[in-house]
Amino acid sequence: MGLIDRECVRRLLEAPDPGATLVFVQGDCMVLPDGEINDHHRPLIIARRYELTEFLGGETATDQQLDMLADRLDNVARDLAD
Repeated sequence: MGLIDRECVRRLLEAPDPGATLVFVQGDCMVLPDGEINDHHRPLIIARRYELTEFLGGETATDQQLDMLADRLDNVARDLAD
C-alpha cells in the first residue's frame, strides 16, 4: 500500500492556496497552506502545488496522471520515512 495516493495528490492540486504544500507527517499526507509551513515541516515536504501545476502544464489532471504523480511522490515519501 502506498504512502501517497491519488486523493492526496488531488487535495494538493485543488487546494485554494497556490503555495499549498504536501507534507508527510507521522504516517499521513497532509496539505498545508504555505503560511503554516514551519521548521518542523520543512524536512517533511513532498511537493508544492505550483510544482505539480507546472508539471501538468496548467491542465486538469486525469486519473491516470494523478496515479502517476502519486507513485512518484510515494517514492519521495518512502525516502523521507527511511
